[in-house]
Amino acid sequence: MKVLFVSNYFPPEVNAPATRIYEHARQWSQETGSIEVITSVPNYPEGVLHDGFQNKFSQEKVDDIFVTRVPMYIAENKGFLRRTLSYISFGLTAALYSGRLQTSPDIVVATSPQLFGTIGGYVISRLKRVPFVMEIRDLWPESIAAVGAVKYPSVIKFFEKVARFLYHQSTRIIVVTDSFKQDLIDKGVDSQKITVLKNGADLEFFSRPLDAQQLETLREQHQLKNKFVVAYIGTIGLAHRADILLEAAQQCTDPNIVFVVIGAGAERETIAQKQAQLQLPNFRLIDKQPKERVPYFLEISDACVVHLKDTPLFQKVIPSKMFEAMVMRKPVILGVRGESCDILKEAEAGIPIEPENVNALVEAAMKLYHDKALYTTMSNNGYHHVCENYDRKKTAKRYWQFLESIIQEETRATKTD
Repeated sequence: MKVLFVSNYFPPEVNAPATRIYEHARQWSQETGSIEVITSVPNYPEGVLHDGFQNKFSQEKVDDIFVTRVPMYIAENKGFLRRTLSYISFGLTAALYSGRLQTSPDIVVATSPQLFGTIGGYVISRLKRVPFVMEIRDLWPESIAAVGAVKYPSVIKFFEKVARFLYHQSTRIIVVTDSFKQDLIDKGVDSQKITVLKNGADLEFFSRPLDAQQLETLREQHQLKNKFVVAYIGTIGLAHRADILLEAAQQCTDPNIVFVVIGAGAERETIAQKQAQLQLPNFRLIDKQPKERVPYFLEISDACVVHLKDTPLFQKVIPSKMFEAMVMRKPVILGVRGESCDILKEAEAGIPIEPENVNALVEAAMKLYHDKALYTTMSNNGYHHVCENYDRKKTAKRYWQFLESIIQEETRATKTD
């Protein structure tokens, strides 16, 4: 089976979609079949080309994965109009360059959260006359409406129509939460068409030995030696409210606790400006890190904050960074309601707090710092829970079997016709 994956993001970009696709595709290519990813030139989230890349068509092979990169209009991850134009351009060029793929796909999978790359995937599937699978890792346009990125109801309604078109035109739909599945069913999508494959963590990657000297250097570089580090690691976007760690640093009276934000995104500059004014001794703002360095920053952290704005939509999401913290035995301070909170409570691997509640964040950090027995119990609970339930390698196998079943169904239907 030859699979074409259409995604706006792929390494060396380090956001969650790029990481998930790479980890799945690497395993598929090594164990089972031929995988090609058609993606953009790497530029997320700053809107700046990564070193060694040009904004033009190119092809390469990364860990047995065929990678076809297409040019696009590049924009920083802020400002609705420019970002939308960037998304549209990727969807267009992905479809336009599909005649120059390195493989001939048997099936096309296109991933959200933004719809235009998914539209490109749908067009490619029609051109190639193969099944089309829509992977939904974030609901669009609901997510952009939830963070106030779009102020015009007519624009939201247009995107809703596009999303419904794709839902009904897809051969199958993959979602990452039970809540997403129910949302689609409420919109009239056949439940038999929807499969849930939840997020997880790459256990091998996050369990590998780390260099002790590098860890010590990082602690010294960022003045974190002998500190209890409460860290947010990931995209600093409109949805995440990572600035709550800066507010927590203002309120926390224990000098041994340091709050750290690591990453890049639309809201990073705002946090940087506030910290420049406040000069808080118990707050650090650290640049985005390459994927290989993320385990090091997780290791020098003592607790990890996973947080989203307090909107009803985000009760349906399960951030993958939660599993990465848990597999590295870091208790999670979770400012997300709903399905994520249910998982954390079941695992007993951290402290759920009310989203956007600074006092609750400070209290949770203090509790984990002072209660050593609780800290140790939660650390071990999280590790074992992810190993048993959210191993991304196992999810990748189920994903591949699911794609194979679609091909088999289509083959049977063709023979019957």
